[in-house]
Formats: sequence, structure tokens, C-alpha cells
Amino acid sequence: MSEGTIRVLLADDQNLVRASFAMLVSSARDMEVVGEAATGREAVELARTARADLVVMDLRMPDLDGIEATRLIAADEDLAGVRVLVLTTYDTDEHVVEALRAGASGFLVKDVRPAELLDAIRTVAAGDALLSPGPTARLIARLLRGPTVRQTAEAGPECLSDREKEVLTLVARGLNNREIADTLGLSPLTAKTHVSRIMGKLGARDRAQLVIVAYESGLVTPGAV
Repeated sequence: MSEGTIRVLLADDQNLVRASFAMLVSSARDMEVVGEAATGREAVELARTARADLVVMDLRMPDLDGIEATRLIAADEDLAGVRVLVLTTYDTDEHVVEALRAGASGFLVKDVRPAELLDAIRTVAAGDALLSPGPTARLIARLLRGPTVRQTAEAGPECLSDREKEVLTLVARGLNNREIADTLGLSPLTAKTHVSRIMGKLGARDRAQLVIVAYESGLVTPGAV
């Protein structure tokens, strides 16, 4: 394993799915599979022992589901650098927001193309959230209007400057730093600095939580996506 290799833990209760993902991940020069878990509890234990950088987490697993496993990983101070990329199918969309609230940094649909999965792993491992605009953002908005909404970050956008609110709105729409910079006439470095400051002010773990805060607070509404 070379320096900079992404250490990936695969968590899925289906052997064939795990084997397929393992073969795909192992084919990438910048990745290594360091463990496979068939239950959520195994995923939590292996995250602690295998020194994984990222967990590809199925939501539906026996013993402990992917949401609770994600919550335990995100709450463990010893695993502060471990990112979680959750997998879902369209019939489990109602759980996606709960997974993000629990600490996941993004999600994918299980029929994703191989190249997209590898790109997603790189994106999340680098500390960015995988939240694409369009249907994904509308889904999050719809679910956050339900009766169980609760704040994920420590503060709301009222503590932000007008410029920071503009940046947060664009983050919630799925734009990356370069796209935010182009939209607002900023340099990419300035856009990145704004995003970092916003996360600091809100006490947010990552961009995924920023999206949730933007919708929960009403800063972004479904019609604005």
C-alpha cells in the first residue's frame, strides 16, 4: 500500500454485493479494501480495528442497521477521521436524511455505475460531501419538512454574514467550491475559506450537515432547487 491510498471498509449483508464492490475498489490504484462486514455491528468493530478511511455502508443490515452503525462511528472520537458513504435503493429514501443526520457524508443509489462509485469514494474521503443537485436535493428538502425535523449542527444560519448565507445556499444546491466561486465571482480558495468558516460557525461536521441546516432553517426551500 502506498502513501495516500484510501483504505476502504465495505459493509453489506449480501456476499455477492460485497464481492463485486471489493473487486471494483481493489482495481483502483489509489484504494485498498481493508475489511468486509456483513452486519452493522461488524462494520463498527472493523472501523475501529482496520484503520479504515472510509466505510461504504449499506442501510439495511442485520444486527445493527446502517444508520445506527453510522451514528456510532461518527460519535466515536477515535474514529473522527473516518467517513461514511451510505448506499440506498429508491424504496429506502426515507432513511437517507437520518443517515446524514447520523454523520454520513453522502449517499449513492446501489445501481450506480462503477466509475461513479470510485469517484464518490475519492470525493468523500477527501472531506467533501456527495450531495448532487436536482432530485437528491429535492428529496432532502421534502423529507426535512416532516414532523421529526431536528437540528444537526450546533447553530443556525442566523450567525452567518450575508455572504456566508449566499455560500451556504449554493452548497445546499449541490455546488462544489469551484462552482460557488464562479457563481459569486470569487476565487476557488476564497470559496473554500467561506465554506470552512461556515462549518466552524455552525459546528457542522461536513458539507452534508450544511445542506441539512440550510433546509431545516428555511434558508433554502424546495422550490429554490
